[in-house]
Amino acid sequence: MADDIEQFIQEHRLEKVSLIGHSMGAKVAMTVALRSPSLLRALIPVDNSPINANLNSDFYKYVQGMREIEGKQDSAIRQFLLTNLVRSPNTHVLCLRIPINTIAANLDNMGDFPFKDPEEVRFDGPTLIIRGIRSHYVANEFLPLIGRFFPIFVLRDIESGHWVISEKPEAFKRAVVEFMLENDA
Repeated sequence: MADDIEQFIQEHRLEKVSLIGHSMGAKVAMTVALRSPSLLRALIPVDNSPINANLNSDFYKYVQGMREIEGKQDSAIRQFLLTNLVRSPNTHVLCLRIPINTIAANLDNMGDFPFKDPEEVRFDGPTLIIRGIRSHYVANEFLPLIGRFFPIFVLRDIESGHWVISEKPEAFKRAVVEFMLENDA
């Protein structure tokens, strides 16, 4: 996925982008920042850390839910799942825009992070770590490691679980806008 983001940035000749990613997307965004720091102006990973972690067993249910979409999920999860529905340009039928079968086949490795040693690679650009305080993905004990990979990071806690954007959209937007304005990003 990081390859896809880097390729998109290069193909569209985008310069110094600010990259936001949530959950698995946060790990992808952090990977892009560490592999290709010259592509980014700023980084905003949302509720994930640069560590290997076992996925919560709920993620397997979410994939099944995306396959079926009609599960009995709470509104925050349903909103997340529904953001992945698009109309097919040919048939106008709703379908998933993400490769759900690829995700399902790779779930066991989705919690991994490709970099282990912050002495070998780091992103020195402005970084906003957004954390849902009822989530376990950005635990206090991970903050020193985050600081070694991303030395210019600031932490913004939002009163939410893991689904920060769906649960507290205004607080999320406010945190991002303030960060972007403060950092000319």
